[in-house]
Amino acid sequence: MFAKVLVANRGEIAVRIIRACRELGVKTVAVFSEADRHALHPRFADEAYCIGPPQTARSYLNVPNIISAAEIAGVDAIHPGYGFLSENAQFAEICASHGFKFIGPAASAIALMGDKSSAKQRMAEANVPVVPGSGIIESEQQARRFGREVGFPLLIKATAGGGGKGMRIVGREADLPAGLAAASGEAQAAFSDGRIYIEKLLTHPRHIEVQMLGDEYGHIIHVGERDCSIQKPSHQKLLEETPAPNLDPSIRAELLASAVRAAHAVEYANAGTLEFLLSSDGKFYFMEMNTRIQVEHPITEVVYGIDLVKWQVRIAAGERLTVRQEEIKPTGHAIECRINAEDAEMGFRPTAGKLGSVLLPGGPGVRVDTHIYAGAEVPPYYDSLLAKIVTYDRTREESIVRMRRALAETEILGVATTVPVLERVLTMSSYVEGHTNVTWLREHVLQPPHEAVAAHGG
Repeated sequence: MFAKVLVANRGEIAVRIIRACRELGVKTVAVFSEADRHALHPRFADEAYCIGPPQTARSYLNVPNIISAAEIAGVDAIHPGYGFLSENAQFAEICASHGFKFIGPAASAIALMGDKSSAKQRMAEANVPVVPGSGIIESEQQARRFGREVGFPLLIKATAGGGGKGMRIVGREADLPAGLAAASGEAQAAFSDGRIYIEKLLTHPRHIEVQMLGDEYGHIIHVGERDCSIQKPSHQKLLEETPAPNLDPSIRAELLASAVRAAHAVEYANAGTLEFLLSSDGKFYFMEMNTRIQVEHPITEVVYGIDLVKWQVRIAAGERLTVRQEEIKPTGHAIECRINAEDAEMGFRPTAGKLGSVLLPGGPGVRVDTHIYAGAEVPPYYDSLLAKIVTYDRTREESIVRMRRALAETEILGVATTVPVLERVLTMSSYVEGHTNVTWLREHVLQPPHEAVAAHGG
């Protein structure tokens, strides 16, 4: 096991990793920007180093400063969390070249699966269903030919990155030039890579992802699926749950088997997630692979009784995965609500400022992963996630009731949050019945007239 790990991240995921390492008996090193000087992650770690000004390019994306902190602290490994440098193959290589173990998959796997075009090709070779796609778009003429071949609507996507950035829906050929320019420009700004490709757009699909875990000796397992269909118009997730509701057992079995096959195809080691789109006719298609820990990992942990972050550290330290596939069975149901500093009434515009009163829920079956406290500053430079509220119970209905109670207990003053829109989601009858898709939030919650609220469940 490692003696000391540097956490190259901030916010709730940095706190989560520090806690996991402490329970493993591993010392931790935090890095922080000037804006995060009073944040929890430098306070909780054994050591902490300032790596630059608030801007991400000068701090949390400043590779030389992060490596310098690792060298000064004498760490064995670096955990990137999610976002920032977590899916940066070059950063993984730099860590290795300086003698630090990167707590994540091999750089080759990150590079292969980080390029969505090459990832789709590898998945097709592994007999994993993929959405019809174009390959890298080199010209507007090529895009028009593809659109005429498969038909509109289309989805333009960045080959690099994620989080809904560099994505545009094009409903007709006349809108194609503007969509290409917008997607490429946003991808260039977000990932320094403006390359894009096009897929046939599936209308009203569900977003189902499969949690993977593999060691460095070829042992790979899935840890069930999560339904991530409740998404903002920007395609960013707002609420996730596991197991996925109303999922036919035969489709689930086929989906999980395809995910394991996909992970073996890239010799995947550490934690990762295969993301799929499930159409209304029951067919599913590979969308992308996230080669890191996911924001929504806690719901899998509470339902399957496995600590994914600890296993990330153990696998990177060379331990064999001792969990067998037949041992992976769900117990109960869990829901995660993302509490973001955003104003849903203003298009989920991020908000920033000093927090006043902060009251977070507790009680049976409630887990809260957070980095906020009363008086903390919410800076405008970073992702708006404040907390993740997870509820767990025997059944989905009971977990929904528990989440309603948990959100009612939540008070975060000083910034607008997503609590009100989440409370609205949990009262919608189509959500309670498990009939949602990736456009459901926009079409049924954000747009009037609102659907009648559910009458049962408290």
